[in-house]
Amino acid sequence: MTIKYEPSSIITSKVEDIVKKLNMTHIDLNRVKCLKSRGSKAKRTIARCHALSKIWQKSLGIKGHYIIEVISENYDNLPEHEKEKVLIHELLHIPFSMGGGFKHHKNYVTRSRVNRLHKEYKSLSIK
Repeated sequence: MTIKYEPSSIITSKVEDIVKKLNMTHIDLNRVKCLKSRGSKAKRTIARCHALSKIWQKSLGIKGHYIIEVISENYDNLPEHEKEKVLIHELLHIPFSMGGGFKHHKNYVTRSRVNRLHKEYKSLSIK
């Protein structure tokens, strides 16, 4: 079975809300797309962040863009608060330059940072 991708307005809306409430001003939402995939054989992967590499940027004459892909089979049944944490985790991979690279897990994209930001996000969502 091949992987099928489709845009997700629900994921897009949640990502926009997270970016705005957590004041992630370095993220240009016009250069972030959100997709849901179905048919992946990934067992432990819930979501992925993809970037447009420098060679593609130079060839096409555009700036870096990012795709947040959620793997439907592994994402859809999560409780809402876990879905939010997954999206925060993927957004943390996007560097301040939005230049096509990634922030790595070590010392930056950590469980404690995700939990702290999620707690902040939830407190801002209540207001």
